[in-house]
Amino acid sequence: MPITLETSGQVCPFPLVEAKDAIASLPEGDYLTINFDCTQATDAIPRWAAQEGYPVTDYRRIGDAEWSITVQKK
Repeated sequence: MPITLETSGQVCPFPLVEAKDAIASLPEGDYLTINFDCTQATDAIPRWAAQEGYPVTDYRRIGDAEWSITVQKK
């Protein structure tokens, strides 16, 4: 079961900053789902995940201007 981080309402770069902090505390193999509404994070979060080697297991739009992305800590 993934840990969910709610960052909707926060301006960039805070969703990414919080995601970095949250994933640091997870054991390897766990999942982190980040819900956000900051448009810049639609690029920044997947790019960060790729740079860190965290597979994106789910990425979808969940509202008019809201997204959800799940990454796995490796």
